[in-house]
Amino acid sequence: MQRHLVERELTDEGPSANCAVRGRRAVTVNLAESPLTWLHARGHLTDAQLAAGECLRRDYERAQLSSGTTMRWDPVRVSGGTGDRLLNDSERQIAARERFNGALALAGSGLTDILWRVVCAGEGLPTAERALAWPVRSGKLVLRIALDRIAEYYRIGG
Repeated sequence: MQRHLVERELTDEGPSANCAVRGRRAVTVNLAESPLTWLHARGHLTDAQLAAGECLRRDYERAQLSSGTTMRWDPVRVSGGTGDRLLNDSERQIAARERFNGALALAGSGLTDILWRVVCAGEGLPTAERALAWPVRSGKLVLRIALDRIAEYYRIGG
């Protein structure tokens, strides 16, 4: 795993986005670490919840649902008569989008926001809670419920 370590001031809500201030408590933060791996490393998520989140993130990235900046010039398969059932890039992208949408549909409308913000966009829980106007420290419980539901979708045992 890539490491990008920086010092941050430690506040009641966690590490601050501001640099550490002399004389105050500070913590070293790995900016390359995802919120899911951070929560898992501290015992807040089970292995199954982490795996489900990683599956959702992988499908999000493979489906290329984030905004793109350039045109895609992938070749298009014309002949399907070879009997080869390997998927081309476009077909893999469509399959990933279908899995992503299926996982979110199973999670339910009340849980998709926290999944997208933390798993796909990489927001920390305090940031996601503020954006969703949720009470402090409520996001972890809701995220765990959402991850349990998508673990069921991806058939990941707990």
